[in-house]
Amino acid sequence: MKESFDFLPVGRPARKRPGGPAAERRSPNLKVKSVINSDTTILEKSAKHAATSTPVSLARRIGGLSDRAIAWLFITPTIALLLAINIFPLIWAIRLSFTNYRANRPNAVLENVGLQNYHRVLTDSDIWIAMQTTAHFVFWTILLQTLIGFSLAYLIDRKFRGHAFWTTVILIPMMLSPAVVGNFWRFLYQPQIGLFNYIVSYVTGVPPSSFEMLGSVSLAPWSIIIVDTWMWTPYVMLICLAGLRSIPDYIYEAAEVDRASAWRQFWSITIPMALPFIMLAVLFRGIENFKMFDMVMLLTGGGPGSTTEVASITLKREAFESWRTGRASAFAIILFVAVFGLANIYVKALNKVKQR
Repeated sequence: MKESFDFLPVGRPARKRPGGPAAERRSPNLKVKSVINSDTTILEKSAKHAATSTPVSLARRIGGLSDRAIAWLFITPTIALLLAINIFPLIWAIRLSFTNYRANRPNAVLENVGLQNYHRVLTDSDIWIAMQTTAHFVFWTILLQTLIGFSLAYLIDRKFRGHAFWTTVILIPMMLSPAVVGNFWRFLYQPQIGLFNYIVSYVTGVPPSSFEMLGSVSLAPWSIIIVDTWMWTPYVMLICLAGLRSIPDYIYEAAEVDRASAWRQFWSITIPMALPFIMLAVLFRGIENFKMFDMVMLLTGGGPGSTTEVASITLKREAFESWRTGRASAFAIILFVAVFGLANIYVKALNKVKQR
């Protein structure tokens, strides 16, 4: 039998392969298997080395504690801080609401008065007027901000030329401090030099000094509504825009195949699928507007008279002007229960809409 040789350069001896031609034909497979086995061995050794070199668990290094105990160890300071900031003041306010405590007389004898503070709050006509004023503000600000905010979001979602620039411009009021916004609009509302009066005069023909937005009983509430709408409509727009961007394009494409009109697509696709986001924006703005304080204090201070005195201003006057701390605590608890209860009912309705 003839022996097979590899052809090598001249002057270099040929090396004979064992097994003859058959071994020559099988040699590539043998080489591949050898490489695979070698790589497998290297990987196994690397894995064993990694396993032996991995540090012991954090639990073993900290006094033998379990991972669950270590997790509680890390989050306990945060929980304690939240309890100190939120829960303790709430419990303390509940305690004071059943007493005759006055903050300007800390050394006076503390007496329990039972439900007397709650009865006085619920039967006080001034407090009910303040609640009606608050409801008026909440209703109109939410209505205007939702309508304008959703309309702006719908236009920006069309992605017209320059939409990114106009989005940035619209968001500017939301980025400003309430103190800056309040003083800025207070200047605009000036009857002699304010720009707002001159714009109204140009449109209606009424002399600019013939009316005062912040000093009129009928116009002062609307002046606050205008400012709050100008400042927080961009916030509602952002939430609505997120809802519109979450609607898949293929749904509109399928509607176009079915020859649905743009109006039909708006009412059958856009509104139902963006409704959870709209309701979420209404919830956030409703809670914020219910406790409106800074903007009213900066613009009107609750006046003229008590025309713009909302619940938060009444609460502040009870606590820090009349110094009826126990009664103010009872009023605060009533407001908390009312807002919490309404928000809970609203969230349940929101969850039902999401499940459709």
